[in-house]
Amino acid sequence: MNIRERIEQQEYSLLSLYAAKSQEAKRNYREEPCEFRTAYQRDRDRIIHSKAFRRLKHKTQVYITPGDHYRMRMTHSLEVAQISRTIARGLLLNEDLTEAIALGHDVGHTPFGHAGEEALREIVGHYNHNEQSLRVVEYLEHEGRGLNLTLDVKDGILNHTGPNLPYTLEGNIVRIGDRIAYLCHDYDDGIRAGMIRPDDLPDRVTKVLGTKPSAMITSMVKDMIESSNGHNEISMSPEVQQAMHELREFMFAKIYRSPALEFDRKKAKFVVGKLFDFFMNSPDVLPQEFQNREQKWGLQTTVVDYIAGLSDLYAIQLFKKICIPSTWGGSD
Repeated sequence: MNIRERIEQQEYSLLSLYAAKSQEAKRNYREEPCEFRTAYQRDRDRIIHSKAFRRLKHKTQVYITPGDHYRMRMTHSLEVAQISRTIARGLLLNEDLTEAIALGHDVGHTPFGHAGEEALREIVGHYNHNEQSLRVVEYLEHEGRGLNLTLDVKDGILNHTGPNLPYTLEGNIVRIGDRIAYLCHDYDDGIRAGMIRPDDLPDRVTKVLGTKPSAMITSMVKDMIESSNGHNEISMSPEVQQAMHELREFMFAKIYRSPALEFDRKKAKFVVGKLFDFFMNSPDVLPQEFQNREQKWGLQTTVVDYIAGLSDLYAIQLFKKICIPSTWGGSD
């Protein structure tokens, strides 16, 4: 029995009846198993080593080009993974599956956060970052070959937001863990930015969750574990769920839709729109890798794939290159 087989057997003896088991994981294309990593561990490693994951360190969470101590998409994904693994461990569910979903859930996010997502949606009529995340791991990584992740991980990535729930409990943990992470950490960044203060919080949020980000996370994680323990469902108590809902409404009013950030959001959407127009009219300027995909996916989808993968700073550099005339030196 090798290391992987030993871990697979331990999952049956140690994990909950409701936990996903790595031995049962399926892929679209069969592969020889690894001697020491389970299928979910391999998925996690593939996501971490992907180019799309690396680019998250330069993609906006809320504040565009904010400074060293604010969250970016990569730090957000790591925080979602940490929160979700804590919940999975408390419920004796599969931590490796949970972590893989959490690390991969935002790899399809555009530059400039939700402003970039909204810009592409307005341009092409339909764009959602969760669907693009699935597209990244399924078709775009590894020069178009994809990562061949397990079906459980891909389902969790696709359904971490949107109308449909993941079919695994681990995926449902990430769906809620994502919300816990962005609400509490964006609240923390909002305080750092001087946009909100702890005493601005609604009374119910202060009473049920507290005013410190760490206390808020602890309250919601503890409640999820206690409410879900022994059940084939991930849930929260009505009291904590209502407090989380009010925190979310507060964050949308004070941060996500704040007039103070609106001008930067408009500028970000303008950049995305100009890049889209340029590459639609000049596809020969796209990197060769993307030019090679045009016949298979069509020009519009190829341009969307390219723009969605850009980091904030690279998108700005491209915009300057194609929209701002160069200055020439020389004597009069």
